[in-house]
Amino acid sequence: MPRANSSVPRHRRHRKIVKAAKGQWGARHRLFKTAKEAIERGWKYAYRDRRQKKRNLRKLWITRINAAVRQHGMTYSTFINALKTKDVQLNRKQLSELAIREPEAFAELVKSVKPPKSVK
Repeated sequence: MPRANSSVPRHRRHRKIVKAAKGQWGARHRLFKTAKEAIERGWKYAYRDRRQKKRNLRKLWITRINAAVRQHGMTYSTFINALKTKDVQLNRKQLSELAIREPEAFAELVKSVKPPKSVK
């Protein structure tokens, strides 16, 4: 039985990797081994950062809500607790957008959930 070589599949596999490395600098887009290392590292970072992006956006929304709520004399934690007790179904992304784009509406929301001041 004749010996089968893997030249065509190997060449296709290499070409696929080198094509994915388009835009890389130097040997990273020319040589298979360095291109493969660069591409796999890039894929690893992309996978990780898709998850980190969600964390970072949530942190940003919380920071924006906190800043907007403090202008009305509340803290973030008391505001979120008041929203939960009043059963307001707005997520942090929506609250952040509301605070930025519609400050008057956000002020009304804060006023509606703000507990009355106690007299000492």
